[in-house]
Amino acid sequence: MGSGKSPVGSSGGGNAPPGNGKKGKAETGGPAVEEAQMCCGCRFPLLVTLLQLLLGIAIAGVAFLMMAISPSLLARETPHWAGIIMCVVSLLGFILFCITRVPDERASAQFITKLLYFLLCTVGLVISVLVIAFQCHHFALSKGLTCEEIGEDCMCTLDLEDPIARTFNYSGVTDCSAIRSTLPMYNLLQMVLNLAQAIVCLVGAFMIWKHRYQVFFAGLQTGSPSAQQWQKV
Repeated sequence: MGSGKSPVGSSGGGNAPPGNGKKGKAETGGPAVEEAQMCCGCRFPLLVTLLQLLLGIAIAGVAFLMMAISPSLLARETPHWAGIIMCVVSLLGFILFCITRVPDERASAQFITKLLYFLLCTVGLVISVLVIAFQCHHFALSKGLTCEEIGEDCMCTLDLEDPIARTFNYSGVTDCSAIRSTLPMYNLLQMVLNLAQAIVCLVGAFMIWKHRYQVFFAGLQTGSPSAQQWQKV
């Protein structure tokens, strides 16, 4: 009778729960964990934020040089505000691309930072286009000015023979050649810098929108929940 017993208890206690080994393997070496430990700053987006910072500094620097020519220049003629905004966008990009990524969107801080960066890149693109339009207008306008020095000011007009022609008074300018030659050169330089800035902002917004380079996991989870297999969509 004793030999008819089957060792059910010993065999049940010896068997490991199914899927336990796979779970441990997926938790230690899965692609999701590896992606979460990677630094975003080691990839292409860091170059975008660096270009935004450098271009923002250059735009603000050229604008302050334009303000040094004459204090009577308007804010739209000296777009230092555009450069400062771009510097803020780049700093937010450094925060976004240098933090440790999380494989899902449960990290609210990361999601809010991504959303702000996308919105600011879009705003930066619009601002750069507006600055280009203003600088093109002032560049074309300055080419048709006729200037004469009156004391410490430079009085410029579009047409000397027209008594009702629009005149421009640039205070603090002792040499009118700065208005006719130096200022248009700065206008042209601002157009080039803001065109480059618009392209960089477009690339930054495109990266966030496509979730391509940052590898932000915005897809569906496939397979068992323990395997943490993610599929990008």
